[in-house]
Amino acid sequence: MMHRGVFLGEGSSDAGISVHIERIAIECGIDVQLATPDTDLLPVADKTVAGKLRALRQLGGKYDIVFIHRDADGAGREARISEIGNAISEVLPDTVHIAVVPVRMTEAWLVLDERLIRGVAGNPNGRVRLNIPTVKEAERIADPKALLKELIAEASETSGRRRKLLQAAFPYNRRRLLEELDPGGPVRHLESWRRFVDETAEGLRKLDQL
Repeated sequence: MMHRGVFLGEGSSDAGISVHIERIAIECGIDVQLATPDTDLLPVADKTVAGKLRALRQLGGKYDIVFIHRDADGAGREARISEIGNAISEVLPDTVHIAVVPVRMTEAWLVLDERLIRGVAGNPNGRVRLNIPTVKEAERIADPKALLKELIAEASETSGRRRKLLQAAFPYNRRRLLEELDPGGPVRHLESWRRFVDETAEGLRKLDQL
């Protein structure tokens, strides 16, 4: 049976997460057609989770399952999960949903894979030493987004105008990193990643049993 799903991120560069949702669905043997609308272009002034869901509903979207991504940031994981749950109850009360809430920021999933960072930086054979954190450090970093920007810039071994252009392309490169993230690589050791995989699989199985 084909299930219709939708992934809502905080911004367009989060859409890379949908690649992993689709992979998990395949591994579970569940057929999901996943839409990934550009949340930056949704016709709504209210950028809250509930506002985005109302915009989807107004556009005529009907879905069996909704994946909603929010970084924990300073609010904490439980607060984000509650926010998402309340929005679903308000706008789409009969829809299965899965909250995708990394610790702090999604960039914590991306700072461990040195090979991938060097590739996205356009310098796969670079030799400059990168300050790659350990698995234990990754989810404790205060600002993993800033670290990821720095790692990409350093890995490029560029300067001046070329480095500025690379920095300006960060949203695009961030999305590439998400899409190309190896689930069997270092990220598999992160608690928040394992939770994402397990909860996604659990939600998909629940949907398939309805």
